[in-house]
Amino acid sequence: MNIEALQDSWRYVERAGDEATQYFYAHLFLAHPEVREMFPIRMTGQRAKFFAALGRIVSNVTTLADDPAFVQQLGRDHRRFGVIADHYPAAGASLLATLAHFLGRRWTDELAQTWTDAYFAVADLMTAAASAAEHTPAWWDAEIIATERRSVDVTVHTVRPDQPYEYEAGQSLAVEIPQRTRLWRYYSPANAPRADGTVDLHVQVVDGGEVSAAFARQVRPGDRIRLGSPVGTAFTFPPDAVDNLLLVAGGSGLAPLRAVVDRIDRHYRDTGLAPRVQLFHGVRTAWNLYDHEALSALTERPWFTYTPVVSEDPSFQGVHGAVGAVAARARDLAGCTALVCGSPAMVSASVAALSNAGLPRHAIRFETFGQSHDTGTAEQRSGDKVAQWM
Repeated sequence: MNIEALQDSWRYVERAGDEATQYFYAHLFLAHPEVREMFPIRMTGQRAKFFAALGRIVSNVTTLADDPAFVQQLGRDHRRFGVIADHYPAAGASLLATLAHFLGRRWTDELAQTWTDAYFAVADLMTAAASAAEHTPAWWDAEIIATERRSVDVTVHTVRPDQPYEYEAGQSLAVEIPQRTRLWRYYSPANAPRADGTVDLHVQVVDGGEVSAAFARQVRPGDRIRLGSPVGTAFTFPPDAVDNLLLVAGGSGLAPLRAVVDRIDRHYRDTGLAPRVQLFHGVRTAWNLYDHEALSALTERPWFTYTPVVSEDPSFQGVHGAVGAVAARARDLAGCTALVCGSPAMVSASVAALSNAGLPRHAIRFETFGQSHDTGTAEQRSGDKVAQWM
């Protein structure tokens, strides 16, 4: 396989931007109108996800065999859209047609064969992963059982799945709400797994978000939602695996780190043991410190410290600045493992600040999934973690 030709041709087509993805979906829906109902009515965000996912695959094609996790997760995730193995050749034909259209004379028989080989290698990984996951539901039905407005922008929903739902503290899950069907968005449980199976989701309204405002303001107790399978490994590890934990959260990026703290607290109550934990929660204005009371109360634990950080509210009587830069000035970074979660810009700035402060890159953990984090919006907070691209 000519990897260089594959990547060069993709970079050329990428310059066409949305025009190329519009062509792909138009070709797919005309050739196979039966698949149109799998997709949202508004396709703007979907087209961006397609480019993000395919771009990541092409960029990392040389390591695909050694690290297939992203593609395998794509395959498992596509089950909730109703994708079956027979759909992959249809999508492949539309992809090849799109490449041929935009590459013009650059589209040779050799390049066509390279793309065909690459596409079906990816499709095989996706279908195998989907097949291996057939023993689990494609999604879990759940009910909103409680709703609490924490601030103008943040709502906490408590969700109860109909069936047992297993996840680890720090993971995320896709959610579909009845007000926005087929528009799945990722949120993180803000609690470690509970005996009653309930899950708290922190939902923050995002400017331009297609789902966040409806989820925060329109969803009510009694509404039925769907949950996708849990994803993510960056924040999952045993409570006794580290001695010094630095948590850096921006906005509702607090949720998965809050779940990590919850898991550590339970371990502490059971064993009396816990790592040292420093949590920095950064927001723009003080009223978005939506978990301030509970986190302040938790500082009674000898192992836990909490620092709220506000960046754009001069009236706030506390620490001001960018949360990552503030965390980088923490009194003790030696031996720290840092977990960072927030918007793409916040994560990037925080990782840079911590690295510049001397924290080794391998000691800084954050979720990447399908970078570019959310291909244009912060609605999915820590990333368009697994995009539907077919």
